[in-house]
Amino acid sequence: MPDLSSKDPNWWRQAVIYQIYPRSFADADGDGLGDLKGATERLTHLAALGVDALWLSPFYPSELADGGYDVADHRDVDPRLGTLGDFDALVAEAHRLGLKVVVDLVPNHSSHRHAWFQEALAAGPGSAARDRYVFRDGRGAHGELPPTDWQSVFGGSAWKRVPDGQWYLHLFAPEQPDFNWGHDEVRADFRTTLRFWSDRGVDGFRVDVAHALAKDLAEPLRDLGDLPGVAEDALDRVAPGSHPYWDRDEVHEIYRDWRRVLDSYSPPRMAVAEVWVPTARRAAYARPDELGQAFNFEYLETGWDAGALREVISDSLRTAHAAGASATWVLSNHDVVRHASRLMLPPGTDENAWLLSGGHAPGVDRARGLRRARAATLLMLALPGSSYLYQGEELGLPEVADLPVEVLQDPVWEQTGRVRKGRDGCRVPLPWTRTGPSYGFGAGGAWLPQPEYFAACAVEAQDGVEGSTLELYRTALRLRRKLLEGETLTWTAGGPPGVLDFARHDGWRCVTNLSDRPVALPDGEVLVASGPLEDGLLGADTTVWLA
Repeated sequence: MPDLSSKDPNWWRQAVIYQIYPRSFADADGDGLGDLKGATERLTHLAALGVDALWLSPFYPSELADGGYDVADHRDVDPRLGTLGDFDALVAEAHRLGLKVVVDLVPNHSSHRHAWFQEALAAGPGSAARDRYVFRDGRGAHGELPPTDWQSVFGGSAWKRVPDGQWYLHLFAPEQPDFNWGHDEVRADFRTTLRFWSDRGVDGFRVDVAHALAKDLAEPLRDLGDLPGVAEDALDRVAPGSHPYWDRDEVHEIYRDWRRVLDSYSPPRMAVAEVWVPTARRAAYARPDELGQAFNFEYLETGWDAGALREVISDSLRTAHAAGASATWVLSNHDVVRHASRLMLPPGTDENAWLLSGGHAPGVDRARGLRRARAATLLMLALPGSSYLYQGEELGLPEVADLPVEVLQDPVWEQTGRVRKGRDGCRVPLPWTRTGPSYGFGAGGAWLPQPEYFAACAVEAQDGVEGSTLELYRTALRLRRKLLEGETLTWTAGGPPGVLDFARHDGWRCVTNLSDRPVALPDGEVLVASGPLEDGLLGADTTVWLA
């Protein structure tokens, strides 16, 4: 069994890390917005669940132009969410409960309200202050055209003009100007930030958009022409490392520099990269002398298909091994449709069109979606490496696809001219109790409306109830800690089509039936199952662990 004590520098290699989106987790002061005190009060839920660590999505000062990822100060707490004292109390309580703390680091950009950016606006063209960001003159007779054709991930040009005529780069929202990572002050400031949170007891960092920091800013800046500019589509049609701003080779020297800072602590601070890059490129970010681990989004994006999943699992394990890292597995997070809904959508479904339909075209069988989600989770937790859980998945929460457009908060909605609905449906505040104005989220309402069926999903409604999704997670996580050893698996030969079957250390097995009909249950002692087993059969959309 892996040693998850604070003294083990490798605690993260096989950990289960629970993502808290602070504004939607728990609200202590009743203003409708989750906060750090609320999170601290609910940490016993995580300890009882059996996770090893929590990852806090941004809690920094922000105007919420991008859900907190527009950071005005990377070394402070948004006053609506608490204070640095509240953060210290959260870390202390987490450590008392045996939980590690990982915080989100947002190094590609700041908020336009950041002191440096305000200084840059005031200083004017050609100033030293502007060089910390990416300012350029426009094209056209009067500089009225953007410097390049680069596009924002959220839609539209990646350049915004300021009153004196220059333009600044924002790969995301206009309120998120990109830093110039060729600038020594930017690099030094983030070293200071790493030390600031590490000195406060943080155990690790999740690095946002880790593949975007280094950019080719040599003049003249390159147009993309007919090449895609958004991260998900940009890298399969260019030579590796050659895109002007995604996944450039120079980014790795930044992370080697960071690793020296992280390794100066005992135990060393861990880090995990959010990188949307091809599998072969992901290994570099996860090398021991860089961040050490990288998110595996191929797994998240793979549909409910045994052959496709087997291939991506095998590839992911090979990639992690080549890097000297452990594999990562994730099914849901704050940016994607929750897997209790996503896994029920027919292959090839346009998820945005589905969201725009309010989740009705196509319709989703919520009960079957939950059955698949439970099976998928039990499969994921049996895999070698680290599993990242997203708040509420332990309650079986589906995507809230029918949020009315007048309540939407995600900037994607407005930035795309109201053609992409955005990510609010997975960020609806959690239900803790069966009743109350926000089902126990806080004393008042919630910043996004919760559907009535959340009452039946609440922690209170599932706690201690045999067969509930909450109790399934608790059982699986308790068993996982006892069973997990080594970072390999062995696929079982033969077996019926549509079934994934592999063995782990000492021969315990995970078998998942992804077909639409029951199959014979292999011999062995049933340790845990995601659904009922009848007459020696493993039902459709069901996973079982066997000794």
